[in-house]
Amino acid sequence: KILLVGDIRRAFLDTASLIKSSFEVHSELPEAIEAASKNHYSAIAIIMSGIQTKLNSVIKTFRDKSRARIILLAQMYEEPIAIRLAGSAYNDKPLADDYMICPVEVNNLSEFMNTARPSRQYAPVQDNYTAVNPESRIRYLEKLATEDDLTGLKNRRYIREFTKQIIEYAEKENGRVTLLLFDIDDFKKYNDLYGHSAGDEILRQAAHLMLRCCRAHDVVGRIGGDEFAVVFWDDPSILKAVIEQSKKNERRSIDTDHPHEAMLIAKRFISELEKTPALIGDKNEAGLGPDGTGVLTISGGLASYPRDGSTVQELFDQADKALLEAKRSGKNRIYLVGRPA
Repeated sequence: KILLVGDIRRAFLDTASLIKSSFEVHSELPEAIEAASKNHYSAIAIIMSGIQTKLNSVIKTFRDKSRARIILLAQMYEEPIAIRLAGSAYNDKPLADDYMICPVEVNNLSEFMNTARPSRQYAPVQDNYTAVNPESRIRYLEKLATEDDLTGLKNRRYIREFTKQIIEYAEKENGRVTLLLFDIDDFKKYNDLYGHSAGDEILRQAAHLMLRCCRAHDVVGRIGGDEFAVVFWDDPSILKAVIEQSKKNERRSIDTDHPHEAMLIAKRFISELEKTPALIGDKNEAGLGPDGTGVLTISGGLASYPRDGSTVQELFDQADKALLEAKRSGKNRIYLVGRPA
């Protein structure tokens, strides 16, 4: 018997199938908590959307009321929170045992919930398809579907679906989304001069450096070749603070601040990249980068929702146009839609 907590419309592709399933559904938290205290469930699935601000205390309440495994149902943009909760401890147990990314189908969730598996925190999955454990193989295949195998960043498929979901979230919550597309200037030259293994190392360096420059909740991906994408978005707690500040200062515009914040991160990345010699193997190779300076440079384009587009494709098209303009204007720079930044 499985307890499902929250608004099912936020999590399932086939809500009608829940009628025939083994799930007991409670959309209201007080009813769900009471049910957990009176009944024995093998697992409790909590839909994160709508309760992010009190999620920590909600999970602890269910932990106190029940011995069931706790699985979080997270939208893509909620994954960083789900990972943190699955990695936290409470009374010598993991706060949450695992999570799934929504939307999901009822049958897939039932399979997931009914399969005995250790928590992510206490039994890390081997990143190896040759692992004997079938569960490790499933985890590895899940990773392949969403991650770029060279850099470890999210892949194109994940970035586009994440952007779609975060735009829907921003529309409901009056949030902001900014897409940065960037690539490495003259990347073909590196491959031609030093070989593809050197080019691969350059891509990994750029990926790791961008991850360090971004905020924890922003999503960085490689979408093909030497082209990367970063999705900047408002964490609910950050958004609340910005809205409160905007009420105090009418001249402050939420729509214009977001590209500014994204631009600061992008410029920080450019600055760090210019200070980082490209490594080939175990040694510094002189001569990499424009004019033999020994550094890498990038060009990028920024587009924001809702100002520059209201769909995934519109944001990608506008950011791509800005990227091309940055290239035409001399490279090693970031462009907002239609103008340098």
